Amino acid sequence: MSLPTVSLRRPLALLSASIALIGAACAPTNASATVARTSLPVIERQVMCVTCKIPLNVAESPQADRERAFIQGLIEEGETEAQIKRALVNQYGPTVLGLPSTHGFDLAAYLVPLVMVLALLAALILLLPRWRRRARAQAALEAPTPRALDATDAARLEADLARFD
Repeated sequence: MSLPTVSLRRPLALLSASIALIGAACAPTNASATVARTSLPVIERQVMCVTCKIPLNVAESPQADRERAFIQGLIEEGETEAQIKRALVNQYGPTVLGLPSTHGFDLAAYLVPLVMVLALLAALILLLPRWRRRARAQAALEAPTPRALDATDAARLEADLARFD
């Protein structure tokens, strides 16, 4: 009795080909693929005009034009988004950023709304069953009890039903 021989060549070839394809898809092709170049519209949405106190992409003032020119110069130098923001803060101060920083007291701008939403959800989870129980109990108390028909009403009802048959 001989055991049939199983060829492992095909499954191994498929496995190695799939690993090669996955590796090629995940690997960056060059250094510029790892750091995406930024553009003026992307930065404009994230920073403020320091004189108008509105987002730079909607500001129309000489100062906004100077900020745009400064940003465009940094983009042409090949700076990344983080480097441009850092240069803007060095040039104009932290008020140029559209969002508060994520450390120190400014972190409260992110945490307070989150805590409030969680507190409201917790209150709803606790209070909603109580409200529903109270509403059911109130409805049960206010529900009218059906009363029995007296003889004349019952006779009239029977006559009306017989007329429609």
